[in-house]
Amino acid sequence: MKHLKAAALTFALAGALTTFASAPAAAKEITVGIASTFTTMDPYDAGDTLSQTAAKSMYEGLFGLDKDMKLKNVLAEGYEVSDDGLVYTVKLRKGVMFHDDTEFQAGAVKANFDRVTNKANALRRYSLYNNIAKTEVVDPYTVRITLHKPFSAFINQLAHPAGVMICPKALEKYPGKQIAFHPCGTGPYTMAEYNPSEILHVVKNPNYWQKGLPKLDGITFKPVPENSTRVAMLRTGEAQFIFPVPPEQVKTLEGEPGIDVTVSPSIIERYVAFNTKMKPFDNPKVRQALNYAINKAALAKVAFNGFAMPATGIAPEGVDYATQFGAWPYDPKKARELLKEAGYPNGFTATLWSLYNHTTAQKVIQFLQQQFAQVGVKVSVMAMESGQRTAYLLHKPEEAKLNMLYAGWSSSTGELDWAVRPLLATESWAPVAGNYGFYSNPVLDQNFADALKTTDRAKKQALYDAAQKTTWDEAPWIPLVVEQNVSAKVKNLKNFFIQLDAGMDYLNAELE
Repeated sequence: MKHLKAAALTFALAGALTTFASAPAAAKEITVGIASTFTTMDPYDAGDTLSQTAAKSMYEGLFGLDKDMKLKNVLAEGYEVSDDGLVYTVKLRKGVMFHDDTEFQAGAVKANFDRVTNKANALRRYSLYNNIAKTEVVDPYTVRITLHKPFSAFINQLAHPAGVMICPKALEKYPGKQIAFHPCGTGPYTMAEYNPSEILHVVKNPNYWQKGLPKLDGITFKPVPENSTRVAMLRTGEAQFIFPVPPEQVKTLEGEPGIDVTVSPSIIERYVAFNTKMKPFDNPKVRQALNYAINKAALAKVAFNGFAMPATGIAPEGVDYATQFGAWPYDPKKARELLKEAGYPNGFTATLWSLYNHTTAQKVIQFLQQQFAQVGVKVSVMAMESGQRTAYLLHKPEEAKLNMLYAGWSSSTGELDWAVRPLLATESWAPVAGNYGFYSNPVLDQNFADALKTTDRAKKQALYDAAQKTTWDEAPWIPLVVEQNVSAKVKNLKNFFIQLDAGMDYLNAELE
């Protein structure tokens, strides 16, 4: 009898263990609170780092940049370049599958670069890749890319998060803007839900080519423009990672158990662009005066709580080939003198638009408004919603109503060309790219063109230096501050990083 009872107990325990073993493990998903809404999930049509870094969950390019912005092979195994710098032959990784179960091959590279280089498609990243003359399939795993002219930063451009591989069949099925709502790539995650103003939810790609990755079952990217709400989400466990952390709340969060705050360098420069085709901003003395009118150190303290420093160049330290000149000094007396010399002894009225509407941006434009008023310039301010940007900014010079624009930029190629040319070259005038102020400088245009023809570092630096100096002196911008990246996460989330350009590196992220 005792034997039977023991047997029954053993059976019951076995059953219990079997039931326990078959119970599904809790899904390891995280929520990431971010400061702005998305513009699009089509990386070739995105102009903002946030949309591109979120799309990186689903897409990959031939090359990429690691958390330290160093080049790495991704879907490419390597490349060769011709002696004249015009032809790049790229060997592709084998055995990589798209989300639609078709294999990634050279035809996909051709389909994607043919799409972006077709001006009729009017994609935002046309200006990044319009130097591609043709893309040819050599064999299934070899592609040949011929440029219009030598371009020594080309591999850096291919590593830009815009240069991803979208499934050719999806491009055919969802033409134009439709592809943004039907992403199909080779990335570690696939789309589960997407609403540009509310959510991007991605889930693990079970057939991802890098074995053992991703380690998370899913990620929800949630736009939360209000700073305090974003912080509250982390505190209550509604979010496991937030970026950026509002500067005024860093000290408070640092004392919270179970939360880590990370302060890291960035290459994000904030600036005010002038419409140089409109009076009074067509006058260099006016632009210089407004540079003297702003106390950049005070701005860093007031709006960024010290987690920024005055900008000292057109592009910040950390961008390859960037030159630093020292911050414009704060001198309101000099500002008033220059305004008088320019014919505006009593100042003038103008508008200042902000490319962002989050809390920190509101603080910045209010601070600028107060500083301008002290030298007699009365400015009305407006912070734009993401949906307003196209309507307000993408105009030709004769149609533009812009006076001044608070904006920011980081070179997601890590190289000076992409830190400057899209914002200040004549070829980048809106609506083609981000030169919303229609600045034109023949030295900048020619020197950047010549620099991209050479791989001689010393020659390239000399050309870039001269272009940066003449641009700095003409003051098409008010270079304000270079931010630090401040993020926060729960302690058991590992290997989730903010890159120098404010992109995110989360391929190896995991919950412990």
